[in-house]
Amino acid sequence: MRYIYSFGIKCYALGVRVASLFNPKAKQMLAGWRRTFERLTVAPVGKGKTAWFHASSLGEFEQARPVLEQFRKEHPEYRICVTFFSPSGFEVRKEYPNADFVCYLPIDTRANAIRFINMLRPSVAFFAKYDYWFNYMEQLRRRQVPTYIFSAIFRPKQYFFQWYGKWFLQQLGNCFTHMFVQNEESLQLLQSHGIRQVSIAGDTRFDRVEAIAREERSNQAVEQFLSTHPDEPVLLAGSSWEPDEQHLLHYLQHRDSRLRLIIAPHVVSQSHINWIVNELMKGIPCTLYSHIHEGDPESRVLIIDNIGLLSTLYRYAQVAYIGGGFGAGIHNILEAITFGKPVVFGPNYHKFKEACDIIALKGGHSFNLYNDMEKMLDNWFDNPEAYQEASLRCKQYMTDNLGATQRILSIVNKNIPNY
Repeated sequence: MRYIYSFGIKCYALGVRVASLFNPKAKQMLAGWRRTFERLTVAPVGKGKTAWFHASSLGEFEQARPVLEQFRKEHPEYRICVTFFSPSGFEVRKEYPNADFVCYLPIDTRANAIRFINMLRPSVAFFAKYDYWFNYMEQLRRRQVPTYIFSAIFRPKQYFFQWYGKWFLQQLGNCFTHMFVQNEESLQLLQSHGIRQVSIAGDTRFDRVEAIAREERSNQAVEQFLSTHPDEPVLLAGSSWEPDEQHLLHYLQHRDSRLRLIIAPHVVSQSHINWIVNELMKGIPCTLYSHIHEGDPESRVLIIDNIGLLSTLYRYAQVAYIGGGFGAGIHNILEAITFGKPVVFGPNYHKFKEACDIIALKGGHSFNLYNDMEKMLDNWFDNPEAYQEASLRCKQYMTDNLGATQRILSIVNKNIPNY
């Protein structure tokens, strides 16, 4: 199976090379892989105690941040290297101030893994959530580097637990010093297959979004937009896609002049922004975040046409609409509920534990048909008692799930040499 895995990795690398001829993201990734080893030769890591944190993309990096930042506080003598597989993570966080070095992780061939680990010489390694690169993991094991995965979640249908996945499952048990999972199902599943170095720590995203909420960062542009009609309720749509935005238009029309709508689309391309303004919202005054000072003061719709702001904007809403539920799956609901904002989203949410939990607690709702969404939102906007109850349930859910970072580091610290 090792040879089949390595063959598959080489086929994937070849696919990226071919795709790079016409796909900008693939071209970025390929260039990043090639530059990593050159950059490592002059990097400030690998020459002393180095902690390696790997995240697949931006979402997993945000999940890793609480552990990384707390580790840095507790062990300031460590240099920290952060690696990404996806351009969506590297391009946004390549200047991340709490890391000494940020780079792409070269494709997981055995030769790359040996070369990378020899150059980085990590003293400890962390993987966020679900990026399993078996050649890298094997090289860490051979060098007896304490290696951890956290915020992991496992389901019976994953390839690890199929007849063809036995080698991959064995590698998990052999290569990870400890595995920190999110829930009881994951714990029982791994233990039933003979993996004992596992415990429930929870999801570090709760710690991350709670830290964002504590920062209390204001946004003058958004406050200016809302100041013209301060008594109107605000619905904020986060990471919306076209089907979501169609529903939002209908609801805006339904509420007439009794609503301000902020849309932070998942796709922030010029063509998509133009579609929202000129076709979807045709005849409805819209203001672009990047042109807030030129916007119509009577505009009821603010479109966030850049990235990196969404997690701090939920504070301005009464209710949050989370996009993605009519596609592959919903986006992060925790960024909204940490501010006590009830959430509504489409039907594809079942793979997300926090979404199932918040529905059970009645701090959020899912819908298939627009009329159902309309009833849910109207109830929260027009019924103060219902809104307050849902908001309190969101806040309590957040409080009940904090602390994963400390649970992780309490075990990690026992395996850090000389501490």
